[in-house]
Amino acid sequence: MTLHQAPLHALHPALRLALAQCRTLVVEGPDGIGRRALIAELARQGFLVRRARGPLHHVDPTQPYRELLAAPGRLAVDGSLVHELVYGPLRRGRSRVTWIQALDFAEAVAERDGALLHVMGGTDDAEAAEGYERALRTLAQHVPVITLDLQGIGLPAHEPPGTTSAGDQERAQVDRRPADEHPRDGPTRRGA
Repeated sequence: MTLHQAPLHALHPALRLALAQCRTLVVEGPDGIGRRALIAELARQGFLVRRARGPLHHVDPTQPYRELLAAPGRLAVDGSLVHELVYGPLRRGRSRVTWIQALDFAEAVAERDGALLHVMGGTDDAEAAEGYERALRTLAQHVPVITLDLQGIGLPAHEPPGTTSAGDQERAQVDRRPADEHPRDGPTRRGA
């Protein structure tokens, strides 16, 4: 039985707890992991599903996420700054998001009666999976983190080939640019 066919009482206990206690869920996990069915279930459960578009803002990378969190009602955010905390160092040698910014984001999610939903399951990228575990362990000091193994609840652990989410595709394109093509942490002055 797939998740979307299950009545609420038959859902995985961790997901049932998140649905009952949280007004905001930020779905986190490595690129290519099968978040699509989970996001669809959150929408069926009454969550407004949102995703920040485009590359991170060069001066304030938290801005789009603060704007997303300002939405009324139950909110599910597909991915967040944690992606940059994990993939920035892996792809470019550094993150464009500071830990202070990530902790502020985590606290904003917690203030909105929210949690980070850590999606796991059969990723081929062991470094990214380990990076997510490390980052979310740190953020768990500021916001609840609920870990959900997609294989354990009968969902595909990978997106089918060619169906990577739009958010993963946008982030991958931006993340693969050389470091000197990324905007810096602030405006630069020539000749200074």
